[in-house]
Amino acid sequence: MRVMVMVKATRQSEAGQMPSTELLAAMGRFNEELVQAGVLLAGEGLHPSARGKRVRFSGPQRAVVDGPFTETKELVAGFWLWQVASMEEAVEWVKRCPNPMEGESEIEIRPLFEAADFGAELTPELQAQEERLRAEVEARARPAP
Repeated sequence: MRVMVMVKATRQSEAGQMPSTELLAAMGRFNEELVQAGVLLAGEGLHPSARGKRVRFSGPQRAVVDGPFTETKELVAGFWLWQVASMEEAVEWVKRCPNPMEGESEIEIRPLFEAADFGAELTPELQAQEERLRAEVEARARPAP
């Protein structure tokens, strides 16, 4: 199963406080373990919400809202995408993770939808389109500069 592992933002991360060299090194070692175990699919840190925008939808209308966003506990400071056998395995990996923030922090784990989860609504044509798009994205993937 694939899961998204989200590091929740804190007041410090929203203020733009960067991780220490020690934390970056510890996270690098943890990411190395994830890669060696075949778990890590992707992972990135996010800039504070002050650099972000939200687009709100109301029927056909779109409204753009500039950051920062005030609900810090609901914001995401970074994420991983993992391939694991079970939610329990994901929890065990998170327990091994260095604390991503100084002081208290929280990491949320959520399973990704797989094609089978959509049932009959995902027609063979839609499934074929999804597979084609995934293959195209994979073919275009380039290492980050």
